[in-house]
Amino acid sequence: MKFVTLLSITLWAMLASAAAVAGSQRATMLNLATLPKWQLENRQSATLSDVRQFGVEPAVDAEYGVTRVEIRTYRRENQTLQAVVEKAPDPSSAYGLLTFYQNTLMKPEKGMKLVMVGPDQALLARGAFFARVMRPAKISDEDFHSALMAIAGEAPSADDMALLPPSLPPQGIIPGSLKYVLGPVAMQRALPSFPADLVGFQKGAELEAAQYEHAGGPLTLIFIDYPTNSIARECFGAMTQRLGINEKSGPDALYGKITGSFVLLVQDAPSKLVADHLMGRLTIEREVSWDQPPPGSTTVVQMLRLIVGNIVLVLLLIGMAALAGILLVVSRRLAAKWFPNSDWAQGYEGSIIRLNLK
Repeated sequence: MKFVTLLSITLWAMLASAAAVAGSQRATMLNLATLPKWQLENRQSATLSDVRQFGVEPAVDAEYGVTRVEIRTYRRENQTLQAVVEKAPDPSSAYGLLTFYQNTLMKPEKGMKLVMVGPDQALLARGAFFARVMRPAKISDEDFHSALMAIAGEAPSADDMALLPPSLPPQGIIPGSLKYVLGPVAMQRALPSFPADLVGFQKGAELEAAQYEHAGGPLTLIFIDYPTNSIARECFGAMTQRLGINEKSGPDALYGKITGSFVLLVQDAPSKLVADHLMGRLTIEREVSWDQPPPGSTTVVQMLRLIVGNIVLVLLLIGMAALAGILLVVSRRLAAKWFPNSDWAQGYEGSIIRLNLK
């Protein structure tokens, strides 16, 4: 009997200690989950000229179509930082601003897409917004990463990513050298060695350029996308006439080719063979389809939208027919009351002549 009692006491003690340990573990986890977060403390509207001190070039940003600028302040406990947020027309324009301002001193932020971090600031693109986040002097990498996560999240949406221009070959690309430009001002800043007036931005051209590592020195790959094949041929002909594409060899030679509505050029290549190899690494595909679904949609969703649209159209036609019938009856009755001798009031009985032939 004493043995059973002692065993019971021992079991109750073990259960109590386990409950105490579990309670302490729960309390520890609760404390870890209540870490302070970065919060938006202040936001104020500004112009492109107001944010020059942050490294903004107003003429370039205006060319990318920036319509609104804000200076935002974020705080976490005793830490603060500022961010300049610009509203562009679309995700590709915001992405273009990111590529224009990035440089070789910046590196992609680990675990985040479309975020480049440098010694004094970070650049990021999210949807149609481009932002530069100023890095305070005394902030750790972990704290700055948490601020970027709070401001931008891990990655843009799949729909926004689908609207970005095609990527150039990543193998051998020099980090920070990729540029996506939409106008001559950004072109002169990003690629001063190539005449901007030959690109044809006024005709809808979009240009991507990047530098690639090579034993004899960096090579520059230029990819230009035109709206139509005829515009591409016209601009490529003008380039050939002035710059002598594929006509010279040596350090100043320019090699290139045209494929449909795309123009590919290589600068600083030691030979045509090297240039062709670099251009051959870019896979060009253009698909034109009248029934191509928009980004983020599926065939089932499109079919349901088509069915619902047809049903709405049928109901609209039925409603219009019913309304026309009601208006017809009401107009006949009003005509019979106010204009009893009119043809509309008498109907066919007053307008048809009966011969009554037998």
